[in-house]
Amino acid sequence: MKSLLRTAVVAALLLGAGSVFAAETTPVGTWKTIDDETGKPKSIVKITDEAGELKATVLEVLQSDDGPHPICKNCDGERKDKPIEGMNIMWGVHKDGDVWDGGKILDPKTGKVYKVKLQPSEDGSKLTVRGYIGFSLLGRSQEWQRQQ
Repeated sequence: MKSLLRTAVVAALLLGAGSVFAAETTPVGTWKTIDDETGKPKSIVKITDEAGELKATVLEVLQSDDGPHPICKNCDGERKDKPIEGMNIMWGVHKDGDVWDGGKILDPKTGKVYKVKLQPSEDGSKLTVRGYIGFSLLGRSQEWQRQQ
Protein backbone atom coordinates (compact mmCIF):
# COMPACT_ATOMS: atom_id res chain seq x y z
CA MET A 1 0.00 0.00 0.00
CA LYS A 2 2.84 2.41 0.88
CA SER A 3 4.50 1.65 -2.44
CA LEU A 4 1.30 2.40 -4.35
CA LEU A 5 0.80 5.64 -2.40
CA ARG A 6 4.42 6.66 -2.98
CA THR A 7 4.05 5.97 -6.72
CA ALA A 8 0.87 8.07 -6.84
CA VAL A 9 2.58 10.99 -5.02
CA VAL A 10 5.62 10.85 -7.31
CA ALA A 11 3.35 10.74 -10.39
CA ALA A 12 1.37 13.75 -9.12
CA LEU A 13 4.58 15.69 -8.48
CA LEU A 14 5.91 14.87 -11.93
CA LEU A 15 2.66 15.91 -13.59
CA GLY A 16 2.67 19.17 -11.63
CA ALA A 17 6.30 19.83 -12.53
CA GLY A 18 5.52 19.11 -16.15
CA SER A 19 3.05 21.99 -16.25
CA VAL A 20 5.77 24.36 -15.06
CA PHE A 21 8.12 23.20 -17.79
CA ALA A 22 5.32 23.48 -20.35
CA ALA A 23 4.82 27.19 -19.59
CA GLU A 24 4.57 29.27 -22.70
CA THR A 25 7.87 31.12 -23.14
CA THR A 26 7.22 32.46 -26.62
CA PRO A 27 6.17 36.06 -27.26
CA VAL A 28 3.31 34.82 -29.46
CA GLY A 29 -0.01 35.67 -27.84
CA THR A 30 -2.05 38.58 -26.53
CA TRP A 31 -0.42 41.11 -24.20
CA LYS A 32 -1.39 44.09 -22.09
CA THR A 33 1.23 46.78 -22.60
CA ILE A 34 2.30 48.70 -19.51
CA ASP A 35 3.65 52.24 -19.88
CA ASP A 36 7.22 52.35 -18.55
CA GLU A 37 6.79 55.94 -17.31
CA THR A 38 3.33 55.78 -15.65
CA GLY A 39 3.06 52.06 -14.87
CA LYS A 40 -0.48 52.10 -16.28
CA PRO A 41 -1.93 49.77 -18.94
CA LYS A 42 -1.81 51.39 -22.40
CA SER A 43 -3.10 48.85 -24.91
CA ILE A 44 -3.81 45.26 -25.84
CA VAL A 45 -1.42 43.90 -28.48
CA LYS A 46 -1.44 40.58 -30.31
CA ILE A 47 1.89 39.07 -31.40
CA THR A 48 1.72 36.52 -34.20
CA ASP A 49 4.30 34.28 -35.86
CA GLU A 50 4.21 34.45 -39.64
CA ALA A 51 6.73 31.96 -41.05
CA GLY A 52 9.22 32.53 -38.22
CA GLU A 53 8.81 36.32 -38.18
CA LEU A 54 6.98 37.91 -35.25
CA LYS A 55 4.58 40.78 -35.86
CA ALA A 56 2.47 42.77 -33.39
CA THR A 57 -0.88 44.44 -33.98
CA VAL A 58 -2.71 46.80 -31.60
CA LEU A 59 -6.10 45.29 -30.80
CA GLU A 60 -7.31 47.97 -28.39
CA VAL A 61 -6.04 51.26 -26.97
CA LEU A 62 -6.82 51.34 -23.23
CA GLN A 63 -5.43 54.77 -22.39
CA SER A 64 -4.54 57.66 -24.66
CA ASP A 65 -4.06 61.41 -24.29
CA ASP A 66 -5.94 61.71 -27.61
CA GLY A 67 -9.19 59.98 -26.63
CA PRO A 68 -10.55 56.46 -27.12
CA HIS A 69 -9.61 55.96 -30.80
CA PRO A 70 -6.34 57.81 -31.40
CA ILE A 71 -4.63 58.16 -34.75
CA CYS A 72 -0.90 58.04 -35.41
CA LYS A 73 -0.50 61.74 -36.13
CA ASN A 74 3.30 61.68 -35.61
CA CYS A 75 3.88 58.68 -37.90
CA ASP A 76 5.41 58.87 -41.36
CA GLY A 77 4.41 57.16 -44.60
CA GLU A 78 1.50 54.74 -44.76
CA ARG A 79 0.85 54.96 -40.98
CA LYS A 80 0.42 58.76 -40.98
CA ASP A 81 -2.99 59.75 -39.53
CA LYS A 82 -4.18 56.11 -39.46
CA PRO A 83 -6.00 54.58 -36.46
CA ILE A 84 -3.62 53.01 -33.93
CA GLU A 85 -6.12 50.21 -33.29
CA GLY A 86 -5.45 47.59 -35.97
CA MET A 87 -1.98 48.99 -36.71
CA ASN A 88 1.05 46.71 -37.11
CA ILE A 89 3.56 48.20 -34.64
CA MET A 90 6.25 45.49 -34.65
CA TRP A 91 7.76 43.49 -37.51
CA GLY A 92 10.82 41.50 -38.56
CA VAL A 93 11.53 39.91 -35.16
CA HIS A 94 13.24 36.48 -35.23
CA LYS A 95 14.33 34.07 -32.51
CA ASP A 96 17.99 34.28 -31.50
CA GLY A 97 18.72 31.87 -28.63
CA ASP A 98 16.58 32.88 -25.63
CA VAL A 99 15.59 36.26 -27.09
CA TRP A 100 13.74 37.51 -30.13
CA ASP A 101 15.30 40.45 -31.95
CA GLY A 102 16.37 41.80 -35.33
CA GLY A 103 13.11 43.62 -35.91
CA LYS A 104 11.58 47.03 -35.43
CA ILE A 105 8.91 48.50 -33.15
CA LEU A 106 6.90 51.68 -33.59
CA ASP A 107 6.04 54.03 -30.73
CA PRO A 108 2.69 55.37 -32.00
CA LYS A 109 2.82 58.30 -29.56
CA THR A 110 6.02 59.72 -31.07
CA GLY A 111 5.92 58.09 -34.50
CA LYS A 112 9.50 56.88 -34.00
CA VAL A 113 10.68 53.41 -35.03
CA TYR A 114 13.23 51.57 -32.88
CA LYS A 115 15.11 48.29 -33.00
CA VAL A 116 13.45 45.80 -30.67
CA LYS A 117 14.42 42.89 -28.44
CA LEU A 118 11.86 40.63 -26.71
CA GLN A 119 12.60 38.51 -23.64
CA PRO A 120 9.80 36.36 -22.16
CA SER A 121 9.90 35.57 -18.45
CA GLU A 122 10.64 31.96 -17.46
CA ASP A 123 6.98 31.23 -16.80
CA GLY A 124 5.82 33.06 -19.96
CA SER A 125 3.51 35.44 -18.08
CA LYS A 126 5.53 38.59 -18.78
CA LEU A 127 7.44 39.94 -21.74
CA THR A 128 10.25 42.47 -21.53
CA VAL A 129 10.11 44.63 -24.64
CA ARG A 130 13.22 46.74 -25.22
CA GLY A 131 13.19 49.45 -27.88
CA TYR A 132 16.55 50.99 -28.69
CA ILE A 133 18.65 52.97 -31.13
CA GLY A 134 22.05 51.58 -32.04
CA PHE A 135 22.96 49.44 -29.03
CA SER A 136 20.51 47.76 -26.65
CA LEU A 137 22.05 49.73 -23.77
CA LEU A 138 20.63 52.93 -25.26
CA GLY A 139 16.88 52.44 -24.99
CA ARG A 140 13.78 51.86 -22.92
CA SER A 141 12.11 48.73 -21.67
CA GLN A 142 8.49 47.90 -20.93
CA GLU A 143 7.11 44.83 -19.21
CA TRP A 144 4.01 43.46 -20.91
CA GLN A 145 1.56 41.06 -19.23
CA ARG A 146 0.21 37.99 -21.03
CA GLN A 147 -3.55 38.02 -21.50
CA GLN A 148 -4.10 34.69 -23.30
